[in-house]
Amino acid sequence: MSSKAAVAGIMCLIMLLCVLLLTHTVMKDQGIAERTDKDAAKKTEIVRKSATGTEMPSSRLLTKIRESRQILRQDQENIPEEAEVSAPFVSQRPELPNGCEVTSLTMLLRSAGIPADKMTLAAQMEKVPFSSGKFNGNPNEGFVGNMYNGDKAHPGLAVYHGPVADLAGKYLGNRVVDFTGSSWNKVEEQLAEGHPVWVITSINFVPVADSQWVNWHTRQGDMKVSFQEHSVLLTGYDKNHVRFNDPLSRSGGTRIAVKSAFVTAWEQFGRQAITYHSVEK
Repeated sequence: MSSKAAVAGIMCLIMLLCVLLLTHTVMKDQGIAERTDKDAAKKTEIVRKSATGTEMPSSRLLTKIRESRQILRQDQENIPEEAEVSAPFVSQRPELPNGCEVTSLTMLLRSAGIPADKMTLAAQMEKVPFSSGKFNGNPNEGFVGNMYNGDKAHPGLAVYHGPVADLAGKYLGNRVVDFTGSSWNKVEEQLAEGHPVWVITSINFVPVADSQWVNWHTRQGDMKVSFQEHSVLLTGYDKNHVRFNDPLSRSGGTRIAVKSAFVTAWEQFGRQAITYHSVEK
């Protein structure tokens, strides 16, 4: 082989190697580009799902909140704008100056068809001492103090829904409905169904000032009480007012109070409320 032929062969070999190297580089670059495109597509899909809320738990939570609000609005819409029922009137005066809860219970029982007597109910009501040693009486256990006298020598405070509902149960059995703690809507529902409601509010039917609450140390624990407490029998409502029988009245007749103030006072005393079913269940 001549020297020229040898040189030509070497040149051909070098060119072939260059072609192979260039082909490998191009293919490698294409593979990287394909993987990059796929990764980018995945990231784009993730971003799209996050933006649309497809897989975000908070979206489901917001939906439930909206549904709950809608149900609440529907419940409110089902309650008539106003209602009024008739209930017999009984005055706590003069025999029971501290007996508003028992007298309001008397009116509730009579509206349910029970010929109740306030003095009989007063005698039957559970009672606890106004104070005993270092402890005060608990109105959740019975009437605190003296129901029959209104002077400082024989003080009386109140009795709360528990003992009142228990006494009502002796006359009405399981017709009694103690729905203490429920919303005001439940009170209006009962009135709209024709049932008066025993409640505790303030003596002047407006919220009680902070200065009128005192610390009350009972055997069951400390609590806040107010001597501004009062019990009435609710008989109706409208958009801005409530109607009720007030046992402190002497001659009867429906009393009217501003609803917003009355409800706030009712809530201060723990949303206490008792009524009855029309038919025993």
